[in-house]
Amino acid sequence: MVNSKALGLEFRDISHGYTLRDRDLPVIDDVSLRVEPGEFVVLLGPSGCGKSTLLRLAAGLELPRDGHIYADGHLVTAPAPDRVVMFQDPTLFPWRSVRKNVALGQDISGKRDPAAINETIRLVGLEEFADAWPHQLSGGMAQRAALARALVNKPRLLILDEPLGKLDSLTRLTMQTEIARLWRERAFTALMVTHDVEEALVLATRIIVLSARPTHILSEITVDLPEHRHRDDPHLVNLRRDILVRMGHDTNW
Repeated sequence: MVNSKALGLEFRDISHGYTLRDRDLPVIDDVSLRVEPGEFVVLLGPSGCGKSTLLRLAAGLELPRDGHIYADGHLVTAPAPDRVVMFQDPTLFPWRSVRKNVALGQDISGKRDPAAINETIRLVGLEEFADAWPHQLSGGMAQRAALARALVNKPRLLILDEPLGKLDSLTRLTMQTEIARLWRERAFTALMVTHDVEEALVLATRIIVLSARPTHILSEITVDLPEHRHRDDPHLVNLRRDILVRMGHDTNW
C-alpha cells in the first residue's frame, strides 16, 4: 500500500486573477516555487491572499493566466488521479456509507479494489464505522472518511485546503497527528494551506510565508525539527514567534 514514488511540483512564474464585473482582481503575482518529492510544504498567509487559488492551480482545477505548473516535469493542464485534493468540508454523500464514500473514485473509474478500501479505512481508524452513514459520524470521523477517500488510490501528491479548520481544538490535534503519520507511512508529497502557525510547524518540512493579495512569497522557512514534534519544544516556539513577526503580527502578548 505504500506509495513508492512521491510527486514533485513546480510553480514557474505564476500570476493569476479574476474578472469581477467591470474590474480586474489580481490574486497571485509572479510566484515561483518548487516542492520536492516527499516534502510536506505548508502555505501561510493572510486571509484572501490567494493560498487556496494556488492549490486549485496545482490540482489543475484552474489554469494560470501567466506562467506554468509542472508535475514531475509534465505541464499541468487538468486534474489527474495522482494529484488529489482534500477540502475543508468533508463533502460526504449522505446516501452512501463510509465504505461507499471512500470507494467513490474507484466506482467512477470502474476499478474497485475492496482490499485497498478496507485497508485505508483501517488506516484512518474507522473500521467499526465502515458501514455507518455520514449523519452518524462526528466531525472528526467525517474528516477521517474524507482523508481515506483521498488516500485510497495512493495519490503521489495530496493537496490539503484547510482540512482541519472547522474541527474543535482537541479533534484538530488528533487529526494533525494522523495526517503526519499517514504522510510518513504512505510517503506522498503534501501541499497544505492553513491559517494556524502552530499547525504548520507541527506538520511541515518547509513553510512558505505569503504576502497579502496579490500574493507573492515573503519568505521560506525550513522546519528543522524531528518528525515527532512537541509543541513546547523551544525551537518550535522560537520559529512560531519568527513566523508571526514575518507576517506582521505583534508577539508581545
